[in-house]
Amino acid sequence: MRFGDVEAYALSDGFFKLDGGAMFGIVPKPLWERRIPSDNRNRIRLGLNPLLVIAGGKRIIVETGIGAKYDPKTIDIYDIRHEPPLLESLAANGFSPEDIDFVVLTHLHFDHCGGNTGIGGSGKPVPVFPNAKHVVQAGEWRTALAPDTRSRASYLAENLVPLEEAGLVMMIDGEAEIAEGVRCVPTPGHTAFHQSVLVESRGERLFMFGDLVPTASHLDPAWVMGYDVNPIVTVKRKEDLLPRMLREGWTVYFEHDPNITFAKVESDGRRYTAKPVSD
Repeated sequence: MRFGDVEAYALSDGFFKLDGGAMFGIVPKPLWERRIPSDNRNRIRLGLNPLLVIAGGKRIIVETGIGAKYDPKTIDIYDIRHEPPLLESLAANGFSPEDIDFVVLTHLHFDHCGGNTGIGGSGKPVPVFPNAKHVVQAGEWRTALAPDTRSRASYLAENLVPLEEAGLVMMIDGEAEIAEGVRCVPTPGHTAFHQSVLVESRGERLFMFGDLVPTASHLDPAWVMGYDVNPIVTVKRKEDLLPRMLREGWTVYFEHDPNITFAKVESDGRRYTAKPVSD
């Protein structure tokens, strides 16, 4: 899609599954299952939808998906299916890993940055995007390298340390412009230092939620994940942003929706919904 002078491409790293109850927190299963049905292990199917943005002569990937460095047990637990894998999706749009100038990471949970690294010839993880600065909030980086007990399973050093060793980490504090019209915007709640990405060009706006609103089913402010470290902050941020998105006609992008990427936010006065859009 095109937003003013900016091009945006929906990419894919395939699909995976997470526990439906964890994905919807205190929302009862009879309600959330109407929107996303679960399998016989109570898991729901989720998309892995990185975003490619070309702005100001720079090529920027937001998120790198879950990656492919997992053993059979982990693949089974999360039902990881690379249909297609990220690099194949990128190539289908005419780009190679070497073409990427920046990788923006909303946060550092394994399903958002697992594609940062792949297994090299030595059998050890190496950066996949060798020419890209990987942009992350400094607080998120500190948290990821020294996680608390609750968060430890979500942060994997193999996705991060090779970037630091290669000098490819660009840490920011708060809001920052990465390229012309492309800004990182703090949206804490899911993690303490979570960020989203706002693209603005010629009066048009595209907002990449990250895990602030992982799927279209999470648009209602109270529908937040059990994974969120501070769900009340998530609710408040959604309450602040959604009316503006509706009023100003922003396009939004869902990272984990299995069916919708680009959409417009709509409301019937009772709840928010997503209307898919395409170029």
